[in-house]
Amino acid sequence: MTVTVRIFAGLVDLLGVRSLNMTLPDRATVADVLHRLPADDGVIARTGVAVAVNRTYCDVTAPLSDGDEVALIPPVSGGAPGPVAVHGRITGEPLSTDRVTARVRHPSAGAVVTFLGVTRDVPRLEYEAYTEMAGPLLETILREVAEATGVVAIAAEHRVGDVPLGEPSVVIAASAVHRDEAFLGARTAIDRVKAELPVWKREHPASGDATWVKGTAVVPPRP
Repeated sequence: MTVTVRIFAGLVDLLGVRSLNMTLPDRATVADVLHRLPADDGVIARTGVAVAVNRTYCDVTAPLSDGDEVALIPPVSGGAPGPVAVHGRITGEPLSTDRVTARVRHPSAGAVVTFLGVTRDVPRLEYEAYTEMAGPLLETILREVAEATGVVAIAAEHRVGDVPLGEPSVVIAASAVHRDEAFLGARTAIDRVKAELPVWKREHPASGDATWVKGTAVVPPRP
Protein backbone atom coordinates (compact mmCIF):
# COMPACT_ATOMS: atom_id res chain seq x y z
CA MET A 1 0.00 0.00 0.00
CA THR A 2 1.02 3.64 -0.43
CA VAL A 3 0.13 6.40 2.03
CA THR A 4 0.78 10.14 1.98
CA VAL A 5 2.53 11.58 5.04
CA ARG A 6 1.96 15.29 5.73
CA ILE A 7 4.33 17.20 7.99
CA PHE A 8 3.86 20.57 9.69
CA ALA A 9 5.61 23.40 11.55
CA GLY A 10 8.81 22.46 13.39
CA LEU A 11 8.73 18.92 12.10
CA VAL A 12 9.47 20.26 8.63
CA ASP A 13 12.77 21.61 9.94
CA LEU A 14 13.52 18.28 11.58
CA LEU A 15 12.65 16.04 8.64
CA GLY A 16 13.43 18.38 5.77
CA VAL A 17 10.17 17.76 3.88
CA ARG A 18 6.53 18.83 4.05
CA SER A 19 5.11 15.63 2.62
CA LEU A 20 6.22 12.28 1.31
CA ASN A 21 4.73 9.14 -0.16
CA MET A 22 5.53 5.97 1.75
CA THR A 23 5.12 2.39 0.57
CA LEU A 24 4.14 0.02 3.37
CA PRO A 25 3.29 -3.68 3.65
CA ASP A 26 -0.27 -4.90 4.00
CA ARG A 27 -1.73 -4.54 7.51
CA ALA A 28 0.67 -1.72 8.32
CA THR A 29 -0.13 0.66 11.19
CA VAL A 30 0.73 4.23 12.13
CA ALA A 31 3.68 2.84 14.09
CA ASP A 32 5.17 1.55 10.83
CA VAL A 33 5.05 5.06 9.40
CA LEU A 34 6.82 6.52 12.43
CA HIS A 35 9.52 3.86 12.33
CA ARG A 36 10.32 4.69 8.69
CA LEU A 37 10.60 8.44 9.02
CA PRO A 38 13.96 9.95 8.04
CA ALA A 39 14.97 10.90 11.59
CA ASP A 40 17.03 9.43 14.40
CA ASP A 41 15.26 6.79 16.51
CA GLY A 42 13.15 8.40 19.21
CA VAL A 43 13.50 11.99 17.97
CA ILE A 44 9.94 12.22 16.65
CA ALA A 45 8.49 10.73 19.84
CA ARG A 46 10.33 13.23 22.00
CA THR A 47 8.73 16.17 20.20
CA GLY A 48 5.26 15.19 21.46
CA VAL A 49 3.80 14.48 18.03
CA ALA A 50 0.15 13.54 17.60
CA VAL A 51 -1.03 11.61 14.55
CA ALA A 52 -4.18 11.92 12.45
CA VAL A 53 -5.28 9.50 9.75
CA ASN A 54 -7.66 10.99 7.19
CA ARG A 55 -8.11 14.01 9.49
CA THR A 56 -9.06 12.02 12.59
CA TYR A 57 -6.74 11.74 15.59
CA CYS A 58 -5.59 8.20 16.36
CA ASP A 59 -2.87 6.30 18.20
CA VAL A 60 0.09 4.39 16.77
CA THR A 61 -1.82 1.11 16.61
CA ALA A 62 -4.34 2.44 14.07
CA PRO A 63 -4.40 0.32 10.88
CA LEU A 64 -3.76 1.93 7.52
CA SER A 65 -5.21 1.40 4.04
CA ASP A 66 -3.95 2.23 0.60
CA GLY A 67 -4.37 5.93 -0.14
CA ASP A 68 -4.64 7.07 3.48
CA GLU A 69 -3.33 10.47 4.51
CA VAL A 70 -1.24 10.40 7.68
CA ALA A 71 -0.60 13.78 9.32
CA LEU A 72 2.14 14.35 11.89
CA ILE A 73 0.94 17.09 14.22
CA PRO A 74 3.42 18.73 16.62
CA PRO A 75 2.15 20.53 19.75
CA VAL A 76 -0.25 23.26 18.64
CA SER A 77 -0.21 26.90 19.68
CA GLY A 78 -2.27 27.82 22.71
CA GLY A 79 -2.79 25.97 25.95
CA ALA A 80 -0.29 24.45 28.34
CA PRO A 81 1.98 21.81 26.82
CA GLY A 82 1.57 18.20 27.88
CA PRO A 83 4.38 15.71 28.45
CA VAL A 84 7.02 15.82 25.77
CA ALA A 85 6.87 12.05 25.30
CA VAL A 86 4.87 9.08 26.48
CA HIS A 87 6.05 5.68 25.26
CA GLY A 88 4.75 2.26 26.28
CA ARG A 89 5.61 -1.08 24.68
CA ILE A 90 5.05 -4.79 25.31
CA THR A 91 7.68 -6.90 23.57
CA GLY A 92 9.21 -10.35 23.43
CA GLU A 93 12.64 -8.86 22.73
CA PRO A 94 15.37 -8.26 25.34
CA LEU A 95 14.98 -4.82 26.88
CA SER A 96 17.50 -2.02 26.41
CA THR A 97 17.93 0.41 29.29
CA ASP A 98 19.69 2.89 27.02
CA ARG A 99 16.88 2.77 24.46
CA VAL A 100 14.14 3.41 27.00
CA THR A 101 16.13 6.15 28.75
CA ALA A 102 16.79 7.87 25.42
CA ARG A 103 13.03 8.20 24.98
CA VAL A 104 12.80 10.65 27.89
CA ARG A 105 15.92 12.79 27.48
CA HIS A 106 15.08 16.43 26.82
CA PRO A 107 16.91 19.77 27.20
CA SER A 108 14.40 20.97 29.80
CA ALA A 109 14.87 17.89 32.00
CA GLY A 110 17.49 18.20 34.71
CA ALA A 111 16.82 14.74 36.15
CA VAL A 112 16.33 11.31 34.61
CA VAL A 113 15.36 8.30 36.75
CA THR A 114 15.45 4.77 35.32
CA PHE A 115 14.00 1.72 37.08
CA LEU A 116 14.74 -1.89 36.14
CA GLY A 117 12.78 -4.89 37.39
CA VAL A 118 15.07 -7.92 36.98
CA THR A 119 14.71 -11.66 37.37
CA ARG A 120 16.10 -12.91 40.68
CA ASP A 121 16.52 -16.17 42.62
CA VAL A 122 15.41 -18.46 39.76
CA PRO A 123 17.11 -19.34 36.44
CA ARG A 124 14.30 -17.73 34.49
CA LEU A 125 10.85 -16.23 34.69
CA GLU A 126 8.17 -16.73 32.08
CA TYR A 127 5.89 -13.75 31.45
CA GLU A 128 2.48 -13.94 29.80
CA ALA A 129 0.40 -10.89 28.89
CA TYR A 130 -2.97 -10.04 27.46
CA THR A 131 -0.99 -8.04 24.90
CA GLU A 132 -3.89 -6.49 23.03
CA MET A 133 -5.04 -4.88 26.26
CA ALA A 134 -1.70 -4.43 28.00
CA GLY A 135 -0.11 -2.28 25.30
CA PRO A 136 -2.77 0.46 25.16
CA LEU A 137 -3.31 0.28 28.93
CA LEU A 138 0.40 0.81 29.57
CA GLU A 139 0.34 4.02 27.54
CA THR A 140 -2.81 5.17 29.37
CA ILE A 141 -1.14 4.55 32.73
CA LEU A 142 1.93 6.52 31.67
CA ARG A 143 -0.12 9.47 30.43
CA GLU A 144 -2.01 9.61 33.72
CA VAL A 145 1.22 9.34 35.70
CA ALA A 146 2.74 12.17 33.65
CA GLU A 147 -0.25 14.41 34.33
CA ALA A 148 -0.25 13.58 38.04
CA THR A 149 3.48 13.94 38.73
CA GLY A 150 4.59 16.68 36.37
CA VAL A 151 7.33 14.73 34.60
CA VAL A 152 8.59 16.04 31.28
CA ALA A 153 8.52 12.60 29.66
CA ILE A 154 7.98 8.98 30.65
CA ALA A 155 8.57 5.65 28.94
CA ALA A 156 8.15 1.99 29.85
CA GLU A 157 8.74 -1.33 28.15
CA HIS A 158 7.65 -4.72 29.52
CA ARG A 159 9.04 -8.00 28.26
CA VAL A 160 7.01 -11.17 27.72
CA GLY A 161 8.20 -14.72 27.24
CA ASP A 162 11.27 -16.14 28.98
CA VAL A 163 13.46 -13.69 30.92
CA PRO A 164 16.75 -15.20 32.18
CA LEU A 165 18.25 -14.55 35.61
CA GLY A 166 19.55 -10.99 35.96
CA GLU A 167 17.88 -9.61 32.82
CA PRO A 168 15.19 -6.90 33.06
CA SER A 169 11.54 -7.77 32.59
CA VAL A 170 10.47 -4.13 32.84
CA VAL A 171 12.26 -0.82 32.30
CA ILE A 172 10.74 2.52 33.24
CA ALA A 173 12.33 5.91 32.69
CA ALA A 174 11.03 9.32 33.73
CA SER A 175 12.53 12.76 33.25
CA ALA A 176 11.62 16.02 34.93
CA VAL A 177 12.94 19.48 35.61
CA HIS A 178 13.81 18.40 39.17
CA ARG A 179 14.70 15.03 40.70
CA ASP A 180 11.71 14.82 43.06
CA GLU A 181 9.25 14.71 40.16
CA ALA A 182 11.41 12.25 38.24
CA PHE A 183 11.62 9.84 41.18
CA LEU A 184 7.90 10.21 41.86
CA GLY A 185 7.03 9.57 38.22
CA ALA A 186 9.10 6.40 37.98
CA ARG A 187 7.85 5.06 41.33
CA THR A 188 4.20 5.80 40.56
CA ALA A 189 4.50 4.20 37.14
CA ILE A 190 5.98 0.90 38.36
CA ASP A 191 3.46 0.70 41.21
CA ARG A 192 0.56 1.09 38.78
CA VAL A 193 2.08 -1.30 36.23
CA LYS A 194 2.40 -3.99 38.91
CA ALA A 195 -1.14 -3.38 40.13
CA GLU A 196 -3.05 -2.94 36.86
CA LEU A 197 -1.26 -4.36 33.83
CA PRO A 198 -2.61 -7.79 32.73
CA VAL A 199 0.78 -9.53 32.95
CA TRP A 200 1.51 -12.76 34.79
CA LYS A 201 4.76 -14.54 35.62
CA ARG A 202 5.75 -18.15 36.22
CA GLU A 203 8.92 -19.14 38.05
CA HIS A 204 11.09 -21.88 36.57
CA PRO A 205 13.35 -23.16 39.37
CA ALA A 206 16.55 -25.11 38.79
CA SER A 207 14.69 -28.22 39.96
CA GLY A 208 11.02 -29.00 40.47
CA ASP A 209 7.90 -27.77 38.74
CA ALA A 210 7.31 -24.30 37.41
CA THR A 211 4.73 -22.30 39.37
CA TRP A 212 2.69 -19.17 38.68
CA VAL A 213 3.53 -16.36 41.08
CA LYS A 214 0.55 -15.35 43.21
CA GLY A 215 -0.77 -11.95 42.15
CA THR A 216 -3.15 -9.28 43.32
CA ALA A 217 -6.75 -9.08 42.18
CA VAL A 218 -7.37 -6.12 39.88
CA VAL A 219 -10.13 -3.75 40.96
CA PRO A 220 -11.76 -2.40 37.78
CA PRO A 221 -12.39 1.36 37.77
CA ARG A 222 -15.96 2.47 38.28
CA PRO A 223 -17.79 3.62 35.14
